[in-house]
Amino acid sequence: MNVLDVVVIGAGQAGLSLGYYLKRDKKNFVLLDKHKNIGDSWKKRYDSLTLFTPRKYSSLPGLALEGSQDGYPSKDEVAAYLQKYAEKFTLPVQLNTLVQLVSKEGSLYRVKTNNGDYVSKNLVVATGPFQEPYTPAFNKSFSNEVNQLHSDDYRNKSQLVKGNTLIVGAGNSGYQIATELCEDYPVYLAEGKRNKNLPHKILNKSIFWWFDVLGLSKVTERHPVGKILKKNDPVIGKEHKPYIKAGKIKMKNRLKSASQNIAMFEGGDRLTVNNVIWATGFVYSYPWLEVDDVIDSNNIPIQSRGVTNQPGFFFLGLPWMHTRGSALLTGVNKDAEYLSTIMR
Repeated sequence: MNVLDVVVIGAGQAGLSLGYYLKRDKKNFVLLDKHKNIGDSWKKRYDSLTLFTPRKYSSLPGLALEGSQDGYPSKDEVAAYLQKYAEKFTLPVQLNTLVQLVSKEGSLYRVKTNNGDYVSKNLVVATGPFQEPYTPAFNKSFSNEVNQLHSDDYRNKSQLVKGNTLIVGAGNSGYQIATELCEDYPVYLAEGKRNKNLPHKILNKSIFWWFDVLGLSKVTERHPVGKILKKNDPVIGKEHKPYIKAGKIKMKNRLKSASQNIAMFEGGDRLTVNNVIWATGFVYSYPWLEVDDVIDSNNIPIQSRGVTNQPGFFFLGLPWMHTRGSALLTGVNKDAEYLSTIMR
């Protein structure tokens, strides 16, 4: 069997960015992706989703995202951009390819898929942070009459029934969905912890421009300032603030438990709900991975800037893998270039 230099699992922004550098370095490699089309992981997200990074900070190496550089791209725009990116650099993407098993054979890695096996000197897992949708176990305590969706399954308001809508999780997705729905539904937003909100712009400059000027975009996860930022990662955007002030989005404490159609919050508040949208994030999931010492008992990758304890095994595109931008279009290319320089 032909031994490749690199097999990359995942052809999203992380995998494509790495592909750019591997192509530049004339490596023999392949990008494997389970989706039918490049960008499908973006297309399936909720209809109104826009990035909180402007186009100037949303491009991969070698190709700028077209349009107003101060504007914010939609999720469909990003999907089309990723497709164009793969085509421009003729990256070897194998779509409709589901990884079934990854194992180590001597110094090589074998990747078993529905489309055959691949063997390589280096293996990169670039499946990103949005893998298995997480909801707390007590979601089953709601009755079947309560319409429940994870933000990963939410597309638009047509999926909701009439009545009170509770959104659990006050991150970027939670705030965006709450803002979208609050004109048509009584919306309540359960906040697990108080997140700091930063505006998109300060003095008419993007917040990411300020991150660059202040050096915050280069602060690593091991730096004292990086540790503080990682622990208190801010929400970008304040569009929800006027709706909260007007009472159209009503804030609640952390959701503690549920019973039938009643949601119960820390502090004793209770609310009758008709819809619950779980904007509670994701957990890592690697059911196909049978390589020792690369993930812990909670499926969290064991890595330092993507490098694991197994020679030739790497992760890419994870939050705070090195800097705040490691999982974003604005920063993943730096980690990708780094990995490309240290591979066997």
